[in-house]
Amino acid sequence: MDLDTVWAKVLPEDAVALSGAPVLVVLVAALVAVSVGPTWGVLRLGVTLVHELGHALVGVLSGRRFTGFVLRGDMSGHAVTVGPARGPGRVATTWAGYPAPALVGALLVVLAVRGWSGPVLTAVLVLLVAALLRVRSALTAAVVLAVLAGAGALWWAADGTLQAQVVVAAGVVLLVGAWRHLGAVVGAPRAGTSDPEVLSRLTRVPTALWTLTFVLTCAAATWAAGTTVLQAAGILR
Repeated sequence: MDLDTVWAKVLPEDAVALSGAPVLVVLVAALVAVSVGPTWGVLRLGVTLVHELGHALVGVLSGRRFTGFVLRGDMSGHAVTVGPARGPGRVATTWAGYPAPALVGALLVVLAVRGWSGPVLTAVLVLLVAALLRVRSALTAAVVLAVLAGAGALWWAADGTLQAQVVVAAGVVLLVGAWRHLGAVVGAPRAGTSDPEVLSRLTRVPTALWTLTFVLTCAAATWAAGTTVLQAAGILR
């Protein structure tokens, strides 16, 4: 593996920007995957992974210290950041979880359609290696390693077109998963432990308003990704 080969995989490839029927095929395949129970049972762990890393990343950017995270088989998880118990940093960190899969999903779709799958996969690999140092359970380690192995194989062995297709599919899965996770927390409150309820205690802003911010953020991300896909497929101009 020489430096030129590695560098070529990091750079964007405009020549393999995704368009036409392949975009719709990827979209349909991703939607089917998140609609089938057994498949969703596996994919939702990836959505939870992004949710928890969203907490962690915003926590670090807010000046907090990220010490570890866990994923659980019931679609829940927990990320631990150390810092002030109240204040803007704590609020931002708590808020970041539910919107994270939608925002990351939209970003994946927009960049992959434009031929930026290589840089996206490179960034994903770097973040996953860093996250691996903070796993705090066997299941969490297994999920991170599985995603790391899949992303690494795609980055190294796949051509640009296949990379774009898989990254777009992953983005769609994250977007749909964000809505499903949000629906789960709205439909089954966790006796004061859900993110919207914690935010309400931290700020005295009603839980419903915090939930509304999640809905609006997910809606904006879905609009951005949907518009990009429809334009790439030639349906929307």
